[in-house]
Amino acid sequence: MIRTIIIDDDPFVRLSLRTILEAQKDVEVVAMGGTGEEAAALFDEHAPDVLLMDIQMPGAGGLEAAERILAAHGDARIVFLTTFSDDEYIVRALRLGARGYLIKQEVATIAPALRSVMAGQSVLGDEVLERVEALVRAKPAPSAASERVPSVLGVLTERERAIVELVAEGLDNREIAARLYLSEGTVRNHMSAILQKLGLKNRTQLAVCYYRGA
Repeated sequence: MIRTIIIDDDPFVRLSLRTILEAQKDVEVVAMGGTGEEAAALFDEHAPDVLLMDIQMPGAGGLEAAERILAAHGDARIVFLTTFSDDEYIVRALRLGARGYLIKQEVATIAPALRSVMAGQSVLGDEVLERVEALVRAKPAPSAASERVPSVLGVLTERERAIVELVAEGLDNREIAARLYLSEGTVRNHMSAILQKLGLKNRTQLAVCYYRGA
């Protein structure tokens, strides 16, 4: 069973989510709450497999609660379920180490997403994935790019890290090759090695990893 906590400030949403999830044979809702403070307390009390949480709530919001929970429980699986596909929220959630970011309207994806998270994957709703891809295409300011070097990239060589930063800026292989004075074939080989080292499948997942700042 996937032991789940639901945190949302709307009682109707909480009850609806519980009904949807408990219709699944492999999901159990062990607790529900309506604030970030309750999220932290209920997580400590129940140690759920997954915390499904809204972002905007009275008092401590979901992002603040997630930061507190992850500071105490580094392996916590937190999935945000929200109506807001705001770029800032998405980037902050990924940097915090959230395992997923879903949109409430995509209710059919919630249970499969919990299973994917339990299998070690990160999950993004369709609308969120579109925003992440837009972030990848949008070139950040050089100062911002230079500051974002996720520790997970420590397994990469200096050249590979440089390529990852350029991928996050939205450059394609040809542009990366020109920027680093390499051949496109060399860039492709580096990309294959990077994805293999990090256990990722494609450039979008690589950019997500970069923006998470894990």
